[in-house]
Amino acid sequence: MVILSEWLAAQLDKESAEPAYRQLLQLMQQAILTGRLAPGSKLPSSRTLAGDLGVARNTVLHVYDQLSAEGYVLSTTGSGTYVADTRPDCAAVSTPAAADDSAGDENGAGAAFPRGDMSIRGQRLIDEAGVSAKQWGAFMPGVPDVAEFPARTWSRLQARLWKSANHGLLTYAPGGGYRPLRRALSDYLRVARSVRCTPDQIIITTGIHQSIDLAVRLLADYGDIAWVEEPCYWGARSVLRASGLKLAPVPVDAEGLNPREQDLREPPRIALVTPSHQYPLGMVMSLARRRTLLEYARQHKVWIIEDDYDSEFRYGSRPLASLQGLDDSGRVIYVGSLGKLLFPGLRIGYMVVPERLAAMFRTGVAELYREGQLMQQAVLAEFIMDGYLTSHVRRMRMLYGERRQLLIDAVTSHFGDALPVMGDEAGLHFVLGLPDHADDRAIAAAAYDAGVIVRPLAAYYSVRQELKGLLTGYACVPHEEIEPAFATLAQVIETHAFAKPQKQRRAG
Repeated sequence: MVILSEWLAAQLDKESAEPAYRQLLQLMQQAILTGRLAPGSKLPSSRTLAGDLGVARNTVLHVYDQLSAEGYVLSTTGSGTYVADTRPDCAAVSTPAAADDSAGDENGAGAAFPRGDMSIRGQRLIDEAGVSAKQWGAFMPGVPDVAEFPARTWSRLQARLWKSANHGLLTYAPGGGYRPLRRALSDYLRVARSVRCTPDQIIITTGIHQSIDLAVRLLADYGDIAWVEEPCYWGARSVLRASGLKLAPVPVDAEGLNPREQDLREPPRIALVTPSHQYPLGMVMSLARRRTLLEYARQHKVWIIEDDYDSEFRYGSRPLASLQGLDDSGRVIYVGSLGKLLFPGLRIGYMVVPERLAAMFRTGVAELYREGQLMQQAVLAEFIMDGYLTSHVRRMRMLYGERRQLLIDAVTSHFGDALPVMGDEAGLHFVLGLPDHADDRAIAAAAYDAGVIVRPLAAYYSVRQELKGLLTGYACVPHEEIEPAFATLAQVIETHAFAKPQKQRRAG
């Protein structure tokens, strides 16, 4: 026991701001876990140890009580305090598979365990992640200008709700979300997007990712086929793949999703589409293709997830009607988000489900995610009902239209018609086409190093890249910064896509 006391005394720092009780507790825990104090060892009495260390006896008593509560020691009245045996049960943790990492099964295949920290699908998710370290600046696609958001109006609405002290807004959200918000959204979507719905059909989520995840969990099973557009949004693709679905990329053309004969032969369980503004290329699905897809879904019991990506922002024409508005058989799950309209950090999205599924989805979202954010939902409901959302969208459409034109002018100024601008009729970005020989991933990486953010079109293809290009956003770039920032990007493109190889000198 003298050895323990001497070791503890040498480790204690009485000049430290850390209380002696905390230091002593951590030291004794360390001694027990490392074996310095062996199982069964008797600890000195609290009086003896306090005297050896020069601390109050109550300090030692508190330490012994905490060690006992956490299972480090066992105390017996009249006998003393002993170190508990906390060593792992070898029989429980040592198995034939774990004993030899190279062991195989009887067929010679590799053992199922042990493996790396990540699951197979987890490792694939990380390896193929498309998320950027930066979420703001020229020319980040898909990001609105949050500096233009009417923060004072939002703050005033929020203050009014906090002042009313409605305790019901501080608990978990009811299944489906805050009903006044669902009612406000149903009115807005009917007018703005021709969506046919009632408040009961609306489910409030945290955004597109969660909406897709919930739909897949409730409507599909592991191994089911999911159609995805080729190319498509990498985030949605990751959600589907992480849910265990088998992805079937379906090409798009000028009229949108264009299933081939081999695609039609094996109907999917899920079809994820962006008909009003294809992401990332920007085309609109034709009416004929929409009706064909809806009829195919009706015949083969396919669930269509319609991602209505930032379709409110159309330039030169009115926003197009939703696919859901044409659906007579109840096969479309319509999903959207307020992040692009207001600010991404809001993290409020919604889905419109067929009436027969509404109760199931309300139960599912409450069971899986235990939603909250009722105060934010209440503020948003007031924001919509008071007309602020409509006026904000109208103002931002004009602002983004101006920035879009400035960026197109910059492209023309630097490259003339050598680089095509694609998908610029709507949304918050367009695709800047590149020559077939260009490496858009390398150009995007070089642009990033130069302080400009663009996304390579290659990141959105899962099978074979048909086009080379850069997703170029303009919404969050102030007018005066567009030309200088594009000049930097243009220099990178010139270097990587148009630089002529130097002629080698002939030897001798």
